[in-house]
This record gives sequence, C-alpha cells and structure tokens, in this order.
Amino acid sequence: MMKMTARTFFTEEEKHRIEMAVQEAESRTSGEIVPMLVDASYDYPRAEIVGGGIFATATAGLIAWWLGHSSMWVFLPMFLPLYFLFKLILRQSPGLKRRLIHPDEMAAEVEEKALLSFYEQGLQHTRDQTGVLILISLLEHRVFVLADRGINQRVPPETWDEMVRTITLGIRDGHACEALCAAIRHCGDLLEEQFPRKADDTDELPNLILE
Repeated sequence: MMKMTARTFFTEEEKHRIEMAVQEAESRTSGEIVPMLVDASYDYPRAEIVGGGIFATATAGLIAWWLGHSSMWVFLPMFLPLYFLFKLILRQSPGLKRRLIHPDEMAAEVEEKALLSFYEQGLQHTRDQTGVLILISLLEHRVFVLADRGINQRVPPETWDEMVRTITLGIRDGHACEALCAAIRHCGDLLEEQFPRKADDTDELPNLILE
C-alpha cells in the first residue's frame, strides 16, 4: 500500500476544487485564505529512538532466549541491526510512530509549524493583515487555523475551533475535500462581512500549498 503524503492525499480534481473554493471565497473579500497540507509538522526523532530501542530489545531478547538460553553473546550482536531496522520501520509507518508520541507534544508541534509557515509563506504581509492559514498535518491527524491580527480583532477565537472540527470530522469520515471546501466557504463568509473586497484587490498568496 502506497504511503499517503501531502502531494497524494487529494486527487488532482480535488486539488482543483479546493483552489476554486479559495478563489470564490477571495472574490468576495480582501482577505487571503491559504490551505496548507504537510506530511508532518515535525520529525519526532525521539519516538523513533525510543520505539526502535523497545522493539529491538524485545526482539533480540526473544531470539537470545530461543537460540542461546538468554545469552548476552547472542543478544548484543542482534540488538544493533534490529534497532536500526525498527527505526526505519517506524519512519515509514506513520500510524505506528504516532502511537509513540504524546498528544500534547503533537499539539505543540502542529501549532509551531502553523506559526512558522504563516511567516514563511508571507501571510503577515497582506495589505490589511487579513491572512488566514488552514494547516492540515497528516502524521498528527490535526488541523490548525491561524489568522492575522486584523481578523482576530473582529472574529472570536471559537470561530476557528468550529472550522477545525468541520475539517477534522470530514477527514475522519472520508470527505476531506468537501469538508475543507466548506470551511473555506465559511471563512469567506466571515471575511466578507468584516473585510469586503476592494476595487484594487489582488490575489497575493497561493491558493493551495502542499509540503
């Protein structure tokens, strides 16, 4: 089974639908909406180190018990190659790796990734400080919405929590594209009320980022 990545999560037709949803929403407002999909917000090397050590210790111990009556001379040569093997397996198995990461750590890393991406992609440079980043991080199964100060001064924070729930439930139910498009339209409705489109508005930012 092919590993799902940010570039393969949506079909080409779905990517087009998302970009069209952004264009439609931005045609009604001076705000800039940027959906962003990433493989992971962080590498989580500690999960690979700890997981590789645990699995290698257990496997090498069983082999040593079976072949050499728990001899250390059997255990030690087996441990190191098994350690690197299990580290590689964890790196290629996001579902298994995720079970070794504390939820609070994932939440913190996704938030940090959203903050870094917000500045790396230039959302803070929109004319009226009306950039909105919708980050979907696949490894962590998490969504984070980050809006610039111009929007947050007028839109209550719970609005973004509702948008996160919409996208998260859609992904869980197998309707990720529909849920993301619905969230983008809702975001457009909110921005249209507070930041109507101006005659000289231009599309300042990408309509979809895959990383």
